[in-house]
Amino acid sequence: MRIISPSFEIIGAVDGDAILKEIERIGRVCYKSEDKISSDSFGKFVRMILASGHESVIEHSRVSVKVICDRGVSHEIVRHRIASYSQESTRYCNYFKAKFGKELTLIKPFFWDDDVDKYKIWLETMQVIENNYNRLVESGAKPEEARSILPNSFKTEIVITMNLREWRHFFKLRTSKEAHQQMREIAIPMLKEMHSLIPAIFEDIVSSHL
Repeated sequence: MRIISPSFEIIGAVDGDAILKEIERIGRVCYKSEDKISSDSFGKFVRMILASGHESVIEHSRVSVKVICDRGVSHEIVRHRIASYSQESTRYCNYFKAKFGKELTLIKPFFWDDDVDKYKIWLETMQVIENNYNRLVESGAKPEEARSILPNSFKTEIVITMNLREWRHFFKLRTSKEAHQQMREIAIPMLKEMHSLIPAIFEDIVSSHL
């Protein structure tokens, strides 16, 4: 049994300035103000359209992120409709194979310290599940059958592609204090990283949510 923390990776290079310049070039078509484009006008323009609620313009740009989290968190992620997802399949992956170390990988519940009874109970339960998953496969069960006993804590990898407007919606919901604490555990550092890459798109969410 392997226990890890959640993580994420932004796929591909994200050039924030290039993205904002493209958004400005597209957005100014609406106002026929292309003549106002300058070498440094993109930031001001994007902030203006966001402040006015004209967010449809930023749907023209997208970002893809690979997230490693538990299955419970992934179930919440895929509730976001305007997105594309590619997720690790427990139907086709046989975790009893050597390529997976013949073990299950679990996401550590950060809200319990290692020495508290709650964590020990969780750990004991995960060990029983791993043992029985392996027993099922050894008995001839297909991965799509054996997966029926996998827990919410089981690690999954999911690639998320959203346009920038939907990323804003995602972060507004998933970094709020009302969001599940394990969702916030991954969403908050993702928001900080996105903000560092494309500040004008996310700065208002950072200031209001973090």
